[in-house]
Amino acid sequence: MLSLNNAIKLKAKAPLLLHSFTLPTTKITLVFRSVSTPLNETALSLNTTTPNTIPFLPSPFLRCRAAMTTAACVQVKEQIELTETEKKIFDRLLNTLRHFNLQTQLRVAGGWVRDKLLGKECYDIDIALDNMLGSEFVDKVQEYLSTTGEVAQGLAVIPSNPEQSKHLETARMRLFDLWIDFVNLRCEDYSENSRIPTMKFGTAEEDAYRRDLTINSLFYNINTNLVEDFTKRGLEDLKFGRIVTPLPPKATFLDDPLRVLRAIRFGARFDFTLDEELKKAAACDDVKTALAAKISRERIGTEIDLMISGNQPVKAIDYICDLTLFWVVFSFPPKVEPAVSEECYRLSAAYLDASWKLIQLIGCSNFDDEQRRLCLYSALFLPLHSAAYKDRKDKKIPVVNYIFRDSLKRKASDADTVMNIHKSLEKFLSLITSLLSNEDIQLTEVDWGREFDDVPFTSKLRVLTGFLLREIKDFWRVALLISTLLYPTGTECSQDIIDKHFQLDKRKNIFVSVDNAIVKLGLEKVWDLKPLVNGKDIMNVLQLKVGGPLVREWQQKALSWQLAHPSGTAEECLDWMKETHSKRIKME
Repeated sequence: MLSLNNAIKLKAKAPLLLHSFTLPTTKITLVFRSVSTPLNETALSLNTTTPNTIPFLPSPFLRCRAAMTTAACVQVKEQIELTETEKKIFDRLLNTLRHFNLQTQLRVAGGWVRDKLLGKECYDIDIALDNMLGSEFVDKVQEYLSTTGEVAQGLAVIPSNPEQSKHLETARMRLFDLWIDFVNLRCEDYSENSRIPTMKFGTAEEDAYRRDLTINSLFYNINTNLVEDFTKRGLEDLKFGRIVTPLPPKATFLDDPLRVLRAIRFGARFDFTLDEELKKAAACDDVKTALAAKISRERIGTEIDLMISGNQPVKAIDYICDLTLFWVVFSFPPKVEPAVSEECYRLSAAYLDASWKLIQLIGCSNFDDEQRRLCLYSALFLPLHSAAYKDRKDKKIPVVNYIFRDSLKRKASDADTVMNIHKSLEKFLSLITSLLSNEDIQLTEVDWGREFDDVPFTSKLRVLTGFLLREIKDFWRVALLISTLLYPTGTECSQDIIDKHFQLDKRKNIFVSVDNAIVKLGLEKVWDLKPLVNGKDIMNVLQLKVGGPLVREWQQKALSWQLAHPSGTAEECLDWMKETHSKRIKME
């Protein structure tokens, strides 16, 4: 069993590896304060303008720290500044303590403290309690508020789920339009044959050492208005931009393998450096096996979605690739055809990088958050767009669909949108040359369908472009962006184009020119175009009593005529239909 004291002794050696600093051969002992040490010896007051000078490191570490002063430092605030809403929330919680004469210490944990010290706003408040369960304290808060005429909203208890590394019961309530989570401080004991811990109340120090990262192990004590750094390095790692685990990284990751992805996400988000020992642990087979076996696909998918939606998606995916986690995260079904190369992930990362850079060149304002997110997914899975497998009913299913729905457990609409974007690429590629030159379209091998056979040659570019945009609607600019990365070589992803670094300036010009051409054709919102004739009109022309495939075919033909004649009227469209139908009958 791994005890806290043993773990702390192990962790005391980590800075030697991290800082590559050779200590004297004499034994050095790091002295950690006991729980009974007075508070003012262990916490950083936020009401002082003096930088953190708590002497918690022996002199060799201080010399190492001084040697690092030439490195760029992160701006860390000396004081946590509470918003008016936060002051009201904390005031109600402290009043609850006074009302019931409770001796409970209330500590805001983790991300809120980190973000506040970095000068960022955070609306995710998690409060750790030292002597009661979250559900018990929420009941007390509710009871106190009832005496003041106030009402707490959204009360809920989320049970623990140790099988999926959700070890804590969490109570939630809504105060002043903010969700607050309450949990008890915990200590975890592991048996030799199990990775599911036995939970019990712990001290703040024990709880801090069980956190995923040192920068997330900081507490803000509401009772005392102090920031508490029980690992003795959370503030320093925050200042120097380091992603480090409080305990040895392999043990930390085996405890909760999702911490691997969280470390990657925070490293990318803040542009912090991953600790070398952390990277070795994240890439080891034991941790990869645990990540695949212990963590639900929903939680993995949520982490990946946060990375893709974040400010540094390319860096996050690069970390996943470098740590050989790509195929663990984006797992495949059996028997994929055509076979996917083991090195395919490099292409995926390269197309993601190119699309991200192209979005910046074109201008982020051209894409909303959802379009940007699904654009990046479309690029990431572009090398897999033709891969498929057969389900139990022997039906051919795209691998991209499996990744979204099974590997990441994302919503079905995400899978459908990305697959529609991939499906549209060949058609878009066949149109780009004509849209760039505004010349008559030269049809390629792409099958557009019979409904376009009667379209006048001079109108085909507008008609085909209009139909394509109606298929992908608001995501047509996403499809255009991905198409420009492939133009003019086609939809087969190539290492050659990557070696040429995509020539993104040229591709930006292609995107802008095609975009302008589509707008000039009046097709920017073509999916909102209302058909001039309806099914009943068509049935009257064809003299049909019931609808069917023939009506659907003529609806498409009528829409083609409408796109080819943007100033045409319903009467003119019906006259054309009658004439065309009459000619077809005579020919038959």
